[in-house]
Amino acid sequence: MHGPTPPAPLPTDRLEFAMPPMHDSVEDERRHRKERLAGAVRLFGRMGFEDGVSGHITARDPDFSDCFWVNPFGMPFKHVTVSDLVLVNSEGQVVEGRYHVNQAAFTVHSQVHAARPDVVAVAHCHSVHGRALAALGELLDPITQESCAFYEDVALYDAYTGVAVDAEEGRRIARVLGSRKALVLRNHGLLTVGDSVDAAAWWFLSMERSSQVQLTARAAGRPVLIDHKAAVATREQLGGDLVAWINYQPLWQDISRSEPDLLS
Repeated sequence: MHGPTPPAPLPTDRLEFAMPPMHDSVEDERRHRKERLAGAVRLFGRMGFEDGVSGHITARDPDFSDCFWVNPFGMPFKHVTVSDLVLVNSEGQVVEGRYHVNQAAFTVHSQVHAARPDVVAVAHCHSVHGRALAALGELLDPITQESCAFYEDVALYDAYTGVAVDAEEGRRIARVLGSRKALVLRNHGLLTVGDSVDAAAWWFLSMERSSQVQLTARAAGRPVLIDHKAAVATREQLGGDLVAWINYQPLWQDISRSEPDLLS
């Protein structure tokens, strides 16, 4: 006897799959970027990336391309809301908002944004494992699927000159970053960029975890490297900003649903 006929597969066009939204107005795009920025800052706070007043995520304004939204100086990451965000010009001067900005941190961000018009967002925090990798002055090795997303797409800023407070230091950092999506700042930490807040935040999260895996694996033994051809192929599959955006969506759904006050 034959069993019951299995249900027919649903047409793929009836299945939901999120893609980056398109906005009809600058105002809508601005609001979207600010919401994602506030959410990313809160997620970084949840994950322990906050260290005193260090750490920033910046998002380029969709209308004023030389102005950037940033989390306010001295406010706990976990408390940041959309209305708390500050808009600053390329000189780091506040043009909208109620709070100060960490000038040392913004010096780096502003120069990266200036050198990379394709970049919407820049993320840099003093995370534990990122700082540990930076203290070794090393890049990520291709030892996992996730780390392969960064293969040959990360640079090392092989210098430490103290707290970056001048534009020339920021320009040097931007030159070393080049067209890549991530940078290890020796003795300092990690920096990532993306064509959306979601992508830049995901790259930072993934790079921090990849740093943790690499340090843990080395402490346990000798990690086996993925060969060049396979690492490149994996990067081509997983290393684009669209893939980063897609990977980030569960985190955005979590933070926006569990902490909806961030949208205020």
